[in-house]
Amino acid sequence: MKKLFSLTLLFISFSLISQNGDALIGTYMTDKNEGMVDIIKKGTKYYGTLTWTKFPGKLDANNPDPKQKTDKLAGKQILKDFTFNGKDLWHEGTIYDPKNGKTYSCKITRDEKGNLNVRGYIGLSMLGRTTFWVKVK
Repeated sequence: MKKLFSLTLLFISFSLISQNGDALIGTYMTDKNEGMVDIIKKGTKYYGTLTWTKFPGKLDANNPDPKQKTDKLAGKQILKDFTFNGKDLWHEGTIYDPKNGKTYSCKITRDEKGNLNVRGYIGLSMLGRTTFWVKVK
């Protein structure tokens, strides 16, 4: 009986952790209302696609890959490979910045309203920039 109770508690704990991780899933307006990003989960990792931009039809002109310079920004995956650490932190992922064509290490945290602090950086997290994304209802 004790084993069954312990296993049940363990299962509930894992379920709560995965539910918290999935709180990241949704649509967010980027800072300065320049774009909208839809975040989804594939397997155990989280990804984000730029689904709308302030300038329809804008191309990924700053991409270092010449083959992608003619791709539209809308539809571009800009967040990749994020994992959840169990404490409202998604990390070990990358963010692509279409303004300069560079990809940065990134971590994401949520505030109490469900909005995001997205921090892109090179090397150390303190050497970076944070933007604020608002959850779209």
